[in-house]
Amino acid sequence: MKTKFRFFCIWILVLALLSSCATSMAKSDRAAEVLRAFFDHLAQGEYEAAASLYGGSYETLVVFNPDLDPDDYTALWQRGCQVNGLQCLPVRTVTFNEVTLNGEYIFTVEFSNPDDSLFVLGACCGEHPTMPHQFQFEYRVVAGSDGSFLILDLPIYIP
Repeated sequence: MKTKFRFFCIWILVLALLSSCATSMAKSDRAAEVLRAFFDHLAQGEYEAAASLYGGSYETLVVFNPDLDPDDYTALWQRGCQVNGLQCLPVRTVTFNEVTLNGEYIFTVEFSNPDDSLFVLGACCGEHPTMPHQFQFEYRVVAGSDGSFLILDLPIYIP
């Protein structure tokens, strides 16, 4: 009888772990979809839709654009992508890395240029020209209290 009870307890524990893992995978898949959607909106000039998926700081965009209303997120995104040097490119690949202890989903993202080639960031701004070029970038996504996901990081910036 004790053996059956132990087996039952172990089985319940295994099911709970598998369920937790499946839930985490489903959440990371949804977070990846939101990440893709965010960058697709930016790449297509759908700045209001992109703003609804962003939960990070607007401080940089506000500093870059002192003539704009700091609460006009649509205008800040438009200016950021069209004037300020943000690289508002479509996502090529998204790879889920981990969920941090504070609930941030960490992804490695590669982008496509307008001609569909891989976006590569070369040496910039006084860096040594032999520095390795970067084509993978880390982005954080967080789940809101309502279950929606929000992007925390700005697109790549090239001055």
